[in-house]
Amino acid sequence: MDGHLQRAEHFIPLHTSPDHQGQPPPGAELMANHLKGANAAVRELLLALSVGFALPGPLPADLQHKLAGGAVEDLDALVDRAESAGLLRPDGTVVGTAQHALLAATPAAKVHALQRELVTVFAATGQPLGALARELARGGLADPRVALELEQAANAALERDPRLAGQLYEEALLAGADPLATAARRAQAAAGDGELDAAARIIDSLLVSTEPPDVRRGADVGASVWAQRGMLARGADVYSWLGPGRVGASAPLAAVAMIGSGDRAGAEAFFQPDAPPASPTLLSAALVQTGQGILASLGEKPQQGISILIHASDMLNSAGTALPLPETPAALAALLALHSGEPHLAETVCRAAAAAGQGGNAAQPRLLLLQAWAAMMQDKLEDARLAATEAAKANHWPLVPRDEFLSAALEVGLARRNGDVPELIRAWERAREAMLHTSVDLYNLLPWGELLIAAARLRETRRVAQYLEDAWKLLGRLGEPALWSVPLHWSAVQAALLNERPADLAPHASALAKASAHSQLAAVLATAGKAWVSVLAGRFRTADVEGAARLLAAVGMPWEGARLAGHAAARADERRDMMRLLSCARDLHPQGPPAGGPPGSGEVDAGNGADGPGKAGQPDASGLSEREKEVARLVLEGKTYREIGEAIYISPRTAEHHIARIRRRLGAENRSDLLARLRLALGVESSQQLNPQQE
Repeated sequence: MDGHLQRAEHFIPLHTSPDHQGQPPPGAELMANHLKGANAAVRELLLALSVGFALPGPLPADLQHKLAGGAVEDLDALVDRAESAGLLRPDGTVVGTAQHALLAATPAAKVHALQRELVTVFAATGQPLGALARELARGGLADPRVALELEQAANAALERDPRLAGQLYEEALLAGADPLATAARRAQAAAGDGELDAAARIIDSLLVSTEPPDVRRGADVGASVWAQRGMLARGADVYSWLGPGRVGASAPLAAVAMIGSGDRAGAEAFFQPDAPPASPTLLSAALVQTGQGILASLGEKPQQGISILIHASDMLNSAGTALPLPETPAALAALLALHSGEPHLAETVCRAAAAAGQGGNAAQPRLLLLQAWAAMMQDKLEDARLAATEAAKANHWPLVPRDEFLSAALEVGLARRNGDVPELIRAWERAREAMLHTSVDLYNLLPWGELLIAAARLRETRRVAQYLEDAWKLLGRLGEPALWSVPLHWSAVQAALLNERPADLAPHASALAKASAHSQLAAVLATAGKAWVSVLAGRFRTADVEGAARLLAAVGMPWEGARLAGHAAARADERRDMMRLLSCARDLHPQGPPAGGPPGSGEVDAGNGADGPGKAGQPDASGLSEREKEVARLVLEGKTYREIGEAIYISPRTAEHHIARIRRRLGAENRSDLLARLRLALGVESSQQLNPQQE
């Protein structure tokens, strides 16, 4: 297209603004409208030049005939007269005001007739219309040659610039292109640019026709749109309607949609993993390996699926095409890595795919959100927030329902790891709304697991009960694949611990133990689950807890490990055990809580509650040190001594000592007075009530 633009540039009527060499004479429009009689030939020349003919190139046949027969002055004389009248520039272009006046005063039928002659001139010389085709279409010219060139330009841009392709297809329709024949490609362009509603309307008009043309492409777009809407099962239904006989090279995509919806048998009916690619291209090989990778993730050696999908992602990055996909291979590879306890790998895969533009504009937010999720798992909360912010700005449209759900669950996860109850409540409200616009599938189990834990923390488990039941049913239909099941079982274990319901914990602990034979992550989580139970029961061995915590960190879950060690430290009977566990927690979570400095900067004296050298610091204008402000914020959130200790890795006794010292510094006489003074000191407008256990 760019080459066409350059070659056709001298034919394009660029003279649509006042002369750069000076303003046209004030009477230019009047002169253009009143050229009659002997001046009619000048007017005819100016009109030809205004619609796109150029000097010294071919002119309209009627004008050439008059010039050849001597019926009018020769061409040079006509040009001289037009220049003398101030209507024609030296470069052969019509002054803008005169051009507008001529085109407005000339009947549209005559203008279009001249434009068709111009198209014929281009065709005779083999010259592409280039950008002139777009001007002609937008000007209302219906001509199949213009429509064809615009359609061909759109086809060339479709897989790399869907927004431009969409504009070109719309202009081709204006020029007379067949709406049904172009429907699948127009829908692909709209979906690739994030216009889901427009894509859905176009696909609906295509699929209801008797013999829909380009139906396989249309099915791909339809399935992709349903997936982005958070309704992957409907995308699988589209492929079921298409049938194995018509699915062709899209068989791997059908497998991805069907497996994600829990229909393994259907996927295997469409896709044979041993079948060769439809063609020896990067794109075909990438699609085949995407199907192979997702099927491998259900088998006895699911880790093979990660490498296969990473190869598919690399090939699609190299191909540089933006296709309608239920899930990109990079997103699938990242999900498998996250489910396997390898968040660093997930982060690097997503970063590379986003940089390569894998999947086009529509896929960018999801890749960035998965990158953010991987950063969150690694306890890199600021990196996670940055990637989430980039995801929200990656497209010129709001996040699609699938990505909005993932973003909302990510916000919940960040708030939970911050220990910020008001932030968690706000994030939960957003997630509650987002979950109403999506449904459960294999590829969104991680956010559902996060929401299950948050719901238990907020005593809102009923809000997610039906969704989690759907998730267990889906996994059951797929044969309980360990790779996909283990993280959700771990979330259920944590939720049961928060709810203090050991009966709910038992089946998930058993599932983790059973999966341990084939999954390192399951083995680690099973060990961690036992450690948590022993800590909450008050009967734990320090070495076992520390070992479990460090194992969690080894599988990309350092925050979870630090949390386990911190809880155990708060319940330790012996000072040396408490110090050992606190040291472990600080090793795994060195940056500490965001409200204050690192909990590991200075030793904690469990005997008298005083911070070590350099930690407490000097009081500032609030009257409190940094550590005291850290404790004060937790007091305003209503946390108990034990919960404060768990949050910032100090003992309950140390927390009690801090609060007593804060009361003395602020001169608080009672609980209400303390809360009021803390709000004033910290600039807090409102807070929860101090827990009676702190009084």
